[in-house]
Amino acid sequence: MKLPVYSDVVEPVQILKQPVYFDFDFAIEPMNTIDPGPDSLQQSENAYLTTSKFDSYDELVKSVREFYYTKGYGISIRGSNPDKYVILQCDRGGSYRDIRGISGKRKKSTSTRLINCPFQIVGKKQGHDGAWMIKIKDLSHNHEPSEDISGHPSFRQLPSESVKTVEEMTKAGIPPRQILSSLRQQTPNLPAISRTIYNVKKKIRRQSLGDRPMIQALFDELQEGGFTYDILHNPEGRISRLFIAHPLSIKLAKHFSNIFVMDCTYKTNKYNMPLLDIIGVSCFNTSFYSGFAFLEKEDEENYAWALRAFKKIIGDGNEPCVIMSDRELALMNAINNVFPATTNLLCVWHIEKNVLANCKKYFGTNEAFDLFMSIWNNVIYSTTEALFESNWGGFESMYEEKKDALDYIKSIWLPWKEKFVAAWTDKYMHLGNRCSSRAEGAHAKLKQYLQVSTGDLRVVKEKICLAVEHEFNEIKVKLSNEKLKLPHDGNVTFFRYLYCHVSQFALKEIHKQYKVAKDGIVFPCTGHYMATMGLPCAHQIKHWQGSTYSLDCIHPQWRIDTLLLNSTNDLHDEGTDRFDDLLNELRLKYQMWPLNKKEDALSLITKLVNQYDTVFEPVIQRPKGRPPKSKKKRGVTSTTRFPSRFELVESSQGRTFIDLNAYPFDTCDLDGPF
Repeated sequence: MKLPVYSDVVEPVQILKQPVYFDFDFAIEPMNTIDPGPDSLQQSENAYLTTSKFDSYDELVKSVREFYYTKGYGISIRGSNPDKYVILQCDRGGSYRDIRGISGKRKKSTSTRLINCPFQIVGKKQGHDGAWMIKIKDLSHNHEPSEDISGHPSFRQLPSESVKTVEEMTKAGIPPRQILSSLRQQTPNLPAISRTIYNVKKKIRRQSLGDRPMIQALFDELQEGGFTYDILHNPEGRISRLFIAHPLSIKLAKHFSNIFVMDCTYKTNKYNMPLLDIIGVSCFNTSFYSGFAFLEKEDEENYAWALRAFKKIIGDGNEPCVIMSDRELALMNAINNVFPATTNLLCVWHIEKNVLANCKKYFGTNEAFDLFMSIWNNVIYSTTEALFESNWGGFESMYEEKKDALDYIKSIWLPWKEKFVAAWTDKYMHLGNRCSSRAEGAHAKLKQYLQVSTGDLRVVKEKICLAVEHEFNEIKVKLSNEKLKLPHDGNVTFFRYLYCHVSQFALKEIHKQYKVAKDGIVFPCTGHYMATMGLPCAHQIKHWQGSTYSLDCIHPQWRIDTLLLNSTNDLHDEGTDRFDDLLNELRLKYQMWPLNKKEDALSLITKLVNQYDTVFEPVIQRPKGRPPKSKKKRGVTSTTRFPSRFELVESSQGRTFIDLNAYPFDTCDLDGPF
């Protein structure tokens, strides 16, 4: 058996019933030996403590812990100054203190391991040679040694290299359980448990804050990271709205500003603030995050504030052609006011699900309702206004006896037909987006990074950075890759000038139309395909047969030859030029002003420079859904969304009764009355 050696003193150990593993390179194996007795143990202990010298603070702490672990005692640090001294005690020393000051009124029945064990030694740094020596204060214990040391928290502490690994993996968004599994792959006998990883993460967060409050740390990081952000706080100084846009998001939003999808998601932060997610569409038909806004509530004023901030970052010349949303009147009104030249389209998927939730109860069988929805879809996808009038007339006459269902559609959806019926929506550049599924997918991806819904604004910002940077790098690599690729399909003269100049997605779409033109066209041209996609339709391609299609006829949305992406923050702030011009003009006028006006100007500028608004964390709002004391309440840390009304309607098939009012709903699916 191998024994630890300290200053040439070999220490006998007590009998152990099973192997004990430590966070160093040896283990005490079970053996049959004679108990050396307390006197012998005390002599060797005194010899080790009084004769050992250590080169550093860390070496002393590690050595003492290893020494006493073999005896069945855990050692913790009572106080220290890494350049002068360290006080070490038994980790059962001290007594429990109720920091709430409400003894006997605890929410949980807990326990303590602290029993005022008197053991204590002091390590001090010597002045003449810098070595560390140990001074004995009390070596007695008021308890028996532990047969299994793994129950002591001090035994489960991670070495410095493992702490660094935890920090790196935490920044990458890896959950604690996976971090622990990875550490155990490297060190099979690692004594750490899940709580160890959580404690290390908490310590890392505390160290990263330093002496700053969380909000100040957040603003410092936003400024250092080149974020564009805006805040609004209430009279008490608490943040009520926060808009943030990553510099990489701004770069993509300016390149691809034709269409954005907007939708709120919930259960992302501990304040229960709705998060408005703004999603863009790249030339590869993939989604990217364009901006985020934490709102106090979902009303027109909050939405308009967020949209004005977003409008500033994309610039006046990049106003979108289309903004896709669900039927949330406050958001629709805000879009109309902030982006008057932009067309706001409604998600047809949400429309169908709302019709399902509100009309299915009027039909006796699933088959009858499926037929109803099929005919309603024919109305939605009418390609001309005349066809819409015809389809709607047939739909209305066919279900004349279903007055309640028709009244719901007439009152809730028909007034907005220009925003979702194909006869009107196919006049705008929506790039094939008829629903807000991109936003739903973006919500789900972001929540995978968040993992829990109890993070503060700084934690959520860090996760947003991970998601944005991932999406940007995916698009950046795809751009470089597609500039080198030649597709096997469509290798004909017609596509000669398009290769490596437009995205592969656009080439595939053009090739589909090329095949239709080659096979013969039997339907009249409506011009909708070119208007919505910015790509040539089969009719236009037919006129170009035998020649090469011009690259200038492709909408800039799909061009990759003119697109340059890099990770550096090279964005040009248009407001900076205006600010510099005003400063130069002020400097010239300042020279001609009288003294009193100069003093007023200096006083005003000094006030602006030194002005600092003290802001605090947002107020924690009441969450959406059932009251917190509900017995059916979900886990408080869950990011899982509440069920929508249509999901409860679908799940109620075959049941005799379901109380819909007892469930919380996702408001995006509550566009009509129950």
